[in-house]
Amino acid sequence: MRRIHHSIILLFAFLSSVAFSQETTPTKKQVDALLRDAGNAFVNLEIDKSLNLSKKALDAAHILKDDVLKAKAYNLIALNFEEFYDVKKSIEYYEKALHFAKLTSNDSLKCWVNNNLGSVYSYRENNLKKSIPYYKEALKTAKKINDSIEITYTNLNICGAYFAENDFENGLVYLKTPEQFINKSDLVEAKITQSTLYGSYYSHLNQDDKAEYYYKRAIQFGTINKDNLYESYVSDVYKDFSNFYKKKKDYEKALYYLDLHDKLVEKIYNDDRVKKAKLSGSSIEFGEYERKISQIEEEKDIQYKNLRKSKVIVGLFLIILLTLGLLTYNYYKNYKLIRKLNGKLLKANEDLKVAKEKAEEASQLKSQFVSTISHELRTPLYGVVGITNIIVDEHKELEKSPHLNSLKFSARYLLSLVNDLLQINKIEENRVNLENMIFNISDEINTIADSLEFIAIKNNNKISTEIDTDIPEYLIGDKLRLSQVVLNLLSNALKFTKDGEVKVIVNQERIEGNKHFINFKIKDNGVGIAKEDQDKIFDKFVQIERKEGDYQGTGLGLSIVKKLVEVFDSSISLESELGKGTTFSFTIGFIVDESKRNEIINNIEVDLSTNHLYKILVVEDNKINQVVTKKILQNNNFVCKVVDDGYTAIDLLETEKYDLILMDINMPVINGFETTKLIRKKGYTIPIVALTAFDKQEISEQALSCGMNDVIIKPFDSSRLIMIINNSIQNTNSEPKIS
Repeated sequence: MRRIHHSIILLFAFLSSVAFSQETTPTKKQVDALLRDAGNAFVNLEIDKSLNLSKKALDAAHILKDDVLKAKAYNLIALNFEEFYDVKKSIEYYEKALHFAKLTSNDSLKCWVNNNLGSVYSYRENNLKKSIPYYKEALKTAKKINDSIEITYTNLNICGAYFAENDFENGLVYLKTPEQFINKSDLVEAKITQSTLYGSYYSHLNQDDKAEYYYKRAIQFGTINKDNLYESYVSDVYKDFSNFYKKKKDYEKALYYLDLHDKLVEKIYNDDRVKKAKLSGSSIEFGEYERKISQIEEEKDIQYKNLRKSKVIVGLFLIILLTLGLLTYNYYKNYKLIRKLNGKLLKANEDLKVAKEKAEEASQLKSQFVSTISHELRTPLYGVVGITNIIVDEHKELEKSPHLNSLKFSARYLLSLVNDLLQINKIEENRVNLENMIFNISDEINTIADSLEFIAIKNNNKISTEIDTDIPEYLIGDKLRLSQVVLNLLSNALKFTKDGEVKVIVNQERIEGNKHFINFKIKDNGVGIAKEDQDKIFDKFVQIERKEGDYQGTGLGLSIVKKLVEVFDSSISLESELGKGTTFSFTIGFIVDESKRNEIINNIEVDLSTNHLYKILVVEDNKINQVVTKKILQNNNFVCKVVDDGYTAIDLLETEKYDLILMDINMPVINGFETTKLIRKKGYTIPIVALTAFDKQEISEQALSCGMNDVIIKPFDSSRLIMIINNSIQNTNSEPKIS
């Protein structure tokens, strides 16, 4: 997708021819005429003519000391450089244009240059991070002066930049904004760009008929005007159209439009034109060098006049001459060095391309590994949690058993730990969101201590807790993340302590408004940590070597602790001495608000009652998971039928009627997505809820697209499952929504 050169067309709308002698001082009107001629030459891709005229205009602008004319000339030179000579140099000249434009009150000029800088970074450098600020500055200026045409083209440029990064969601807003204005206008260039962007958008959505229509529409608009510049737009449309057909595997049409593209490119960017552009570009660069030297000469003359009466005038004059000589020599050396380095840069670019491909491949493999491990760990955890709940339901006498409660607690926090271990990159990128839950700090600490009693017994340790009675009974905050931090620190202390004592000390440190800051200390009298190792223990995969005992682990525990504490906007510290023990401490603020507490309680209350006897079809190949899911449904008065694969489920729907299907994703023979597609293809509108161990972010979009109504991730609370089932059945005719 080619960026829009609207600023050039607007700036050079009228033909004019002018010349002035070296003996006469040029006028502003003459320089404007030169720039118009240069602009028209650029539109017709007469690049050498455009550059020569631009150079004359630039020289005259410097004579007149007119910042507006300087900015226009530099802007036009940069456009020529970008198209045919040197993209890096074009950025340098755009920045000069912007420098002089900022010295003026000409907002239209600032808008054009910002737009062009955004485009060179977006379409030439593929640097969205750098291009968007320039585009948005251009858009802000265009809105300030209420320039509807410039607003339109800037919006299209921003859209194209986002689409180039496959960010269609953000780009679509900028495509929709100018749509009404474009449709009513006769802006051919805008219509070409708009149609091409819509073609790209619908191709992304796999709506091939619409995409094909818009690409053909873009080509049709491109044939209206026979200017060479428009041919360059059409060549890019041909390239996009060819890629579209290639994606559809229509290789005959793809080759046809690629051939049209190649012919136009060969016509536009022929060797003769490029050679002339390089020659003219070199002349401009040499002119810039001369201008710099001339500037130095002027400064030298001023210094000479000011120091004329000084006794050191001769020495200073020689120094200035020497400086000029060194600068000239330096420019010459740099010119030769640049030519020599061009070859090396080309090779370096190839090496970088290979390295980039390898990095992308490694990243993809890592993502696949994380996804697979996540699924394989969550599946047995679902069985552990489910079987534990079944034991509680079938043996009420064990409901208050500390051992069973410890098992449930450990399973719950093992799931939390697994999620954080497998998504540690998400933690580092600050994408972990804290949740607001009501909890009692004493209950949480004692539950954690009870769950780790077996480690204490193994090492003959004693666990003690000291909870400040000034702490309110109920706090609001993320108790799961807090418990994970305390669990990691307490288990770590118990591992590195033998025949000793580990204390958990919790005190209210201060109160600020409705926020109570609670200080936590985990103190042991174990082996301690050497001073030289204390800075390393929070690093990932670090295991500090101990002289005695077997302390195996992942080396991730304290790293996760540190990052989770930072998520709470806090920090963790430690005090330790070899042979005397270690104390970890941190402070976290929790909310105490009665009204908010009631609001949270109301939000988590779920009405699971129903007057209907619903029939649920469970499609699941794992035998343990079958038992767990079936038991949960039967305990909540649902009629349940379990099948092992998708084809059996489809056959069953032809003879029996069900109110909802719980569909596993990862199954042999046929997976859950394909099964759902076949069910929808047969016309069944029965609600389908994905019951899966995959991460929700990975499958939500695919689940919706194949016709599923909701997704629930294993393991889950039974109340959550029942609520989703009831809501899905009651809203059968509503739009699907991922919870």
